[in-house]
Amino acid sequence: MNILDISYFQLALSFLFIILLILVSAIRKIGKQKLIIIASLRMTVQLVAAGYLLTIVFENPSWYLTAATIMIMLFFAIINIFKRSINPISNKLKIIVAGSLILGSLFTVLFFIIIIVRVFPWYSPQYFIPISGMIIGNSMTGILLGLNKMSDDFIEKRDIIENSLMLGATAKQATNDIVNKSIETSLLPTLNSMLGMGIISLPGMMTGQILSGTLPTVAIKYQIGIMLAILGAITITVIIFVLLGYKTYFNNREQLVVETKFKKN
Repeated sequence: MNILDISYFQLALSFLFIILLILVSAIRKIGKQKLIIIASLRMTVQLVAAGYLLTIVFENPSWYLTAATIMIMLFFAIINIFKRSINPISNKLKIIVAGSLILGSLFTVLFFIIIIVRVFPWYSPQYFIPISGMIIGNSMTGILLGLNKMSDDFIEKRDIIENSLMLGATAKQATNDIVNKSIETSLLPTLNSMLGMGIISLPGMMTGQILSGTLPTVAIKYQIGIMLAILGAITITVIIFVLLGYKTYFNNREQLVVETKFKKN
């Protein structure tokens, strides 16, 4: 099956959708024209740069180039979490966020590549980088949702937590509900997406493989595997994060730290 390429002119036509969105924003006085333009241009530049970078990596397969690419992806994912956090977070919590994302993502990627798909060599960029991108991206979103939920709850439920502590509860017992809600919030979008997958929508990985000529039955197996891997990665990263992260809101005497009083403007 031949792959249909898209000319630059055909690609340019797709930006008509952006023009339409800008017009709607202007007519309805939504006021997001600048954001729409910046987001579109940034996406285009980033994807073009990634395309050329991946071409170099694919043409020169080596473990160190693959590892360097994954480290760059993890670095920007961590920075993105810090920037999109709705509440201030301590340096200890930042370390836990970074460590959780790295450990959870890399464990899942290596397990999926080596044990499930059994790619040889294991560092083959054709498999390693796209799969890592999906797992890291979804783990980033999951941990960000969990972080925002947990930090919000610590601020809003401060009095409840302190009352529980005064009644003799430990920090773990006083925050058990917050931890559980943070995990639930992290997993819910992925679980909701899985509910409609295959009936309401065809996911990105499966669509891409089908467009490239892969048999739908093969693409389905990959999609099921990667979705379960994504769910596993989010679970691992978030579990590590919340079980260690909630402790950073307390001092050595299990008293809430002062930082929970303040929120970003």
